[in-house]
Amino acid sequence: MAALTVASIFLRFWTRSGDLLFLLFGIAFGIDAVMRFVLSFSAYPAENEPFYYLPRLVSYGLIVIAILYKNKRQTERASKNNDMNSATK
Repeated sequence: MAALTVASIFLRFWTRSGDLLFLLFGIAFGIDAVMRFVLSFSAYPAENEPFYYLPRLVSYGLIVIAILYKNKRQTERASKNNDMNSATK
């Protein structure tokens, strides 16, 4: 339930800002919410099964990609601002 709530909050932030970071975080927490739901209704609810690791790997990978993408964009913006400032001097 918590993961679904967090996913909806991130998706709402994404609709307002259009920032890819929020979209990828929302998808990652959505995947986590679905897997927790599946795990709660499965006949063999063992989290150490490989079936449950793949979605977690995907969701954690999305979080890492979102963070790296956001940091890359901020670094590019900072270098553009430094280039503009040095060109005007």
